[in-house]
Amino acid sequence: MNEQAPINLDYSTSEDAPSAREQEVLSVVLDLMVEEGDGFSMASVARRAACSKETLYRWYGDRDGLLTATVQWQASKVVMPKLDDANLSLETFSETLKAFASSWLTVLTGDVSIALNRLAVSHAGNNKSSLGRIVLENGPYAMRTRLLPIFLKGQKSGLINVRGDEAFRLFFGLVIADAQIRALLGDENKPSQNDIKQFAQSAVEQFLTLCGSKI
Repeated sequence: MNEQAPINLDYSTSEDAPSAREQEVLSVVLDLMVEEGDGFSMASVARRAACSKETLYRWYGDRDGLLTATVQWQASKVVMPKLDDANLSLETFSETLKAFASSWLTVLTGDVSIALNRLAVSHAGNNKSSLGRIVLENGPYAMRTRLLPIFLKGQKSGLINVRGDEAFRLFFGLVIADAQIRALLGDENKPSQNDIKQFAQSAVEQFLTLCGSKI
């Protein structure tokens, strides 16, 4: 697979894109969550980030707003390669899916995402924290939203014969497989970048085979 360009966050051209200063704040939140869990306070974020609590409330509204912005920023590190409609072929479609799968696995198996997902799972189903909902909405649900247009292009071009939601479920299962659960349960044998590329290639090949196409 060809080497990909540096990560370009999806919101980089949006008016809502976080400034460099905001990204420093979000990095502080991620660091605190890795170190302490999600029991941090707005005051602790303000101290570590050398800003005022008033600034945090003005930017994010409340603690849930800060958590949401943080999870969205982490999720945005998954690269969304552009697919050229004018030159769409099985090869370019396959390479686009491989690039996305490789980036997705890289982010998911990183220390920050592992910490976030462990916390989300631990709080899911209780009323003490909104983190589970926030991670669900800005993790799997957001990935689905980002991938559906790619699958639609593949379907319209006759490259796959499976519709959007079903295509996403198949792709999710093949790409993520047991990588995330192993990471969450503390498997110390973290995949290397070469492992991840091989996993991604195998997942995409299986996906295209199941959808009626062959590489």
